[in-house]
Amino acid sequence: MKVIVNVFLKNGVLDSQGKAVQHALTSHGFRTVSDVRVGKQIIIEMDENDGESARAKVAQMCEDLLANTVIEDYAIEIQA
Repeated sequence: MKVIVNVFLKNGVLDSQGKAVQHALTSHGFRTVSDVRVGKQIIIEMDENDGESARAKVAQMCEDLLANTVIEDYAIEIQA
């Protein structure tokens, strides 16, 4: 089973990397870009058949290691 985790900064947390990308885009003529947020994607292959069990395990992974939950949120997507 493939599980995709998207980790991104919480609203209100300054995203300096996103601001740098936004500035670069507008400098290249993409003037309609009003905001950019940069995150990370983690793809996990698991030997798991139960989607809910996989989700619970990956949520624990996120809480323990994959995300800094003080400043980051995460979203889990299960793919069969």
